[in-house]
Amino acid sequence: MTKVININERGTLTLPIEMRRRLGVSSSSQVVAEETDDGILLRAGVTFPVEVYSDKRLAEFRRNNEEALAGFSLKKK
Repeated sequence: MTKVININERGTLTLPIEMRRRLGVSSSSQVVAEETDDGILLRAGVTFPVEVYSDKRLAEFRRNNEEALAGFSLKKK
């Protein structure tokens, strides 16, 4: 599908409803814009929150794991 899309003075463009439906893009979605040799490639995108753990938080995870596994043994009976 090829469409001509106008860009306003702020650089905003609106994807036609047919394209949004086909690509599963809604008003809360994200689109990745990639510059290529042929022009600009737009594709549906998604981001995931990432948590970076501090040393204190990692120590808490280890402590909780050790406590949770304290009653288990790796020895065969």
